[in-house]
Amino acid sequence: MLIYGTALLGGCLLGGRLAGAWLARQVGVAGDVGGVGIAMLLLVATTALLRRSGRLDAQTTTGIGYWGGIYIPIVVAMAATLDVRAALGGGVVAAVAAGAVVAAAFCLVPVIVRIGGRLPGRDGETA
Repeated sequence: MLIYGTALLGGCLLGGRLAGAWLARQVGVAGDVGGVGIAMLLLVATTALLRRSGRLDAQTTTGIGYWGGIYIPIVVAMAATLDVRAALGGGVVAAVAAGAVVAAAFCLVPVIVRIGGRLPGRDGETA
């Protein structure tokens, strides 16, 4: 089975992890601060830019969808578990801040969908 889009996904993950490690050093925290989230944003932005410029073919779009279907939910669940443990260990303020961030993220989903345009394969149309 050929898998397309792996290099794009890997590059976004590497960029996100590096940015998260840099951000952690800037705030004096050991580890990674938001690296997975930054990687997701990079993937969404890069995919949207490539789609608009016409350089994202259908096979690559399908490959990114495949990886998104199996990889992204697992990583998000792992990151969410770590965030909840850290928030509960950090006290009420950390837990409230984490809840506010999750609520803001849910509110931004329609905006991200509008930025990304229509998904290919829906209603028999392509992006």
